[in-house]
Amino acid sequence: MAENATARGLDPQGYIEREGSLGRIPRVFRPVVASARDRLLEVFGARLHSAYLYGSIPRGTARVGRSDLDLLVALQEEPSDADRAGLRALEEAVAKEYPQIDGVGALLYGRARLLSAAETYDLGWFVACMCTPLLGEDLAEYLPRYRPDSRLARETNGDLALLLPRWRRRIAEAEDTETARRPLVRFMSRHLVRTGFTLVMPRWNGWTSDLTEMAEAFGAYYPERAEQMRAAAARGREPTGDAAVLRSYVEDLGPWLAQEYARVHGVKSPRG
Repeated sequence: MAENATARGLDPQGYIEREGSLGRIPRVFRPVVASARDRLLEVFGARLHSAYLYGSIPRGTARVGRSDLDLLVALQEEPSDADRAGLRALEEAVAKEYPQIDGVGALLYGRARLLSAAETYDLGWFVACMCTPLLGEDLAEYLPRYRPDSRLARETNGDLALLLPRWRRRIAEAEDTETARRPLVRFMSRHLVRTGFTLVMPRWNGWTSDLTEMAEAFGAYYPERAEQMRAAAARGREPTGDAAVLRSYVEDLGPWLAQEYARVHGVKSPRG
């Protein structure tokens, strides 16, 4: 039987296709994006190298009142504390002004780090494949093409074992309410599903950002864990505030996934 020559998320040469475009932004979210773009220029001016959208809004799958605005901002130089404070203020202002989004999340880096050798298969890949250019020069022009291989899997999500202690601390420090736990469930669910997917990505030989597809791809190779991953994908979209779910993530699914990831792909290269 011939292999599928048009694997999902890949171009005809087998490279991961870039997600999203400004043309896919739903009309209801366009004023939000325009406001964020203008505010970025006001906050950073000539120090701004480029800015990008990522997530459901540029993919055209965002839900009114449920999806957030995700941004990645690259400065000419490494960001300062004042830069980070300015970006936080921008996040709060845009989120307050536009009820059609459920908050704003922005990543902030210097150009040199995004183009560094250490980040080529992590942040570099993220910019080149997951981000939609919004402002400035596109850094993807300086980055390679990417295949869904073991190196990419290792460098993107091969650090789960290092993250789990931080997750446990965040859970312990959170208020004992469903409202406080719900964002943690959402974040950790999504992270685990994406890690589960990249664990099997080289064998699946494709790319997707859809949580349901990610969980199904994972389940095809790990049927004994398939239901856990499907449940995590559902919670990534519609999170609960169940403390037992968080315990299961850091005591069962997370440790198992970290161990299996290290066995299959190795661990992420140390960062300075």
